[in-house]
Amino acid sequence: MARYIALLRGVNVGGITVKSAPLAELFGELGFEAVKTVLASGNVLFETDSGGTPAKDAALKTRIEKALGERFGYDAWIVLVEHDRLAGIVADYPFAEHVDRQPYVVFASDAEALKAVSAEAEGLDAAVERAASGAGVAYWDCPKGSSTDTAFSKFLAKPRFKAVTTTRNLRTLRKLL
Repeated sequence: MARYIALLRGVNVGGITVKSAPLAELFGELGFEAVKTVLASGNVLFETDSGGTPAKDAALKTRIEKALGERFGYDAWIVLVEHDRLAGIVADYPFAEHVDRQPYVVFASDAEALKAVSAEAEGLDAAVERAASGAGVAYWDCPKGSSTDTAFSKFLAKPRFKAVTTTRNLRTLRKLL
């Protein structure tokens, strides 16, 4: 049995409300075990024997997205992450953490999107924000209160990334471990 995290994109913002209890209930109905939601930002821990290969993980992702869309009535997109992989992602965060800054990890379910995000990270003004490529993710550090108005955040908000990326605060990711 493998442990996964489903990172839901765009819930509990912009009019799409997905409460934790019904979300956990849905994952249980899908046959997953040890289901646990963390915070109200669309993070679901669960166990399944349905994944384990790229093809099986893709099918698992599609199955979850379809069920979310049907149950909650929105175009659902998730990034699926193996729990063990998340521990490495968190441990590899490359920037020192400061109280006046926000540490983020950008996840992508599409290799081309991640490539574009990583390329954009190279041209940032380091006096304002920093970003770096990681193993299948991008790391981002910006001043508190500016996570929607920096150059990198505006790049991430482009429509082409809507269905294939999601961003999480490093502190949230630690709670998922």
